[in-house]
Amino acid sequence: MRLGRQALTLLEAVLVAAAPEEGCALLLGSRDPWCVRRVWPCLNVWEPPAERCRRFALDPREQLLAQKWARVRGLSVLGSAHSHPLSEPVPSALDCSLAFAPTLMLILGQGPAAGEPRSLACWWLPEQGSPRRLAWRMDD
Repeated sequence: MRLGRQALTLLEAVLVAAAPEEGCALLLGSRDPWCVRRVWPCLNVWEPPAERCRRFALDPREQLLAQKWARVRGLSVLGSAHSHPLSEPVPSALDCSLAFAPTLMLILGQGPAAGEPRSLACWWLPEQGSPRRLAWRMDD
């Protein structure tokens, strides 16, 4: 999976800025090969708001707007991204249950040891079965 440099820069800024809450965004791009070209920042609308430090929800209206915008530009919504401000970048059971599989999911989370820098992980969530971690690279 490839991630455009500008998309990566914006994605990290959006997800970090939301802290201490989980930040979220949609990933727009192309398939075959998978390439994220644009990031659509979204508000975390999880209810109740007090749980947003460990949960996120995308506004369905934002999802529709992103789909329409992408379609006009020959892009597709490939999946979503969110942050785990307090944990590693691994999809939780809730993350998987709320995703519309099959889909890509990028997670910016904490390193496995205290004090390690944040890390971005890419996951493929199939219709059935467990999430699979995918390799990704930055693309100009």
